[in-house]
Amino acid sequence: MIPELAPWQQRAYDQAVATLAEGRLGHALLLCGPERLGKRAVAEALARYVLCQSRGADGRACGTCRSCRLFDARSQRDPVEVRPDGSPAHPWGHSAHPDYILVGYEWRLKPSPPKPRTEIVIDQVRELSERLALSAEHGVRIAIVEPADAVNYNAWNAILKTLEEPQPGRYLWLVASSPSRLPATIRSRCQRLEMRLPPRDEALAWLHAQGHDVDTAQAALDAARGHPGLADAWLRDGGLALRKEVAADLARVARGESGPIETAQRWAADEDAALRLYHAADLALAEASGLTDPARIRKLAQWFDAANRTRDLLRTTVRADLAIAELLVAWRAVPARQAPGQERGGNR
Repeated sequence: MIPELAPWQQRAYDQAVATLAEGRLGHALLLCGPERLGKRAVAEALARYVLCQSRGADGRACGTCRSCRLFDARSQRDPVEVRPDGSPAHPWGHSAHPDYILVGYEWRLKPSPPKPRTEIVIDQVRELSERLALSAEHGVRIAIVEPADAVNYNAWNAILKTLEEPQPGRYLWLVASSPSRLPATIRSRCQRLEMRLPPRDEALAWLHAQGHDVDTAQAALDAARGHPGLADAWLRDGGLALRKEVAADLARVARGESGPIETAQRWAADEDAALRLYHAADLALAEASGLTDPARIRKLAQWFDAANRTRDLLRTTVRADLAIAELLVAWRAVPARQAPGQERGGNR
């Protein structure tokens, strides 16, 4: 079954297919844009099309040839580690297609409980290079690396030769939300396909088609700053309610009604710590956009940067509650809002 693409995803896909038809699609593609906008969906749809043995004139894969059937099958074709519950160790699963290679976060099985790695390491990239060099059953072989902005430095060095000396019929597609994190030597060797946020009316129509009522969709889209993928995810998994909870926590900490340490311990107590920090940073940015007081704008901008750095720290071995507590102590130092009439938004 060929998945339907959202309108903004379809535009990116059509652009790539047109480039392929004109013979201008290079061996290396950097597909970038905001997180949760569907970049992987576009990359997979394009891979399905390129590998299809009976491409349609409409720019779509046939969905019935052997290649398409293999593409759809998630199998145990390759020997892989499994988690204690028996599920695949690779978060994506493994493709049954012999000419389709997926590289993403692998699972650390020890210590228990299993957790995904926080970066893509050199052994994965070396295996990728070796598999790309093998003969292709269908004449074409495609590898997708996602998130490419999580590939570590040594791993990039291992893949640079693959980019510098491409083989005919081999494609390497990098999917990244923060392409600036990729080395310049990598970016310069890739064709760039960029996805952007869609118009508001299109985003709202898509959210409504996903089953969200108009008022809720509008509120979520406003909170997500026009990002339909984020808005949809928040509405499905409670992220919008979590955002309101974070806003209330920040207000209580600022007024001295809650302590930074106790709030930090609560924020770090579950798997939503990183999402709380995302919301906290974005709330600070939203507040700064409505101010005219230079001192407060500067402090909010500094705190926004600190919140994002703290979120990155959560991917390391740092104690999450201590890092978040330090951030919340700094939140108390942000100058209070001026009285209503002097600054938009009232007292904090």
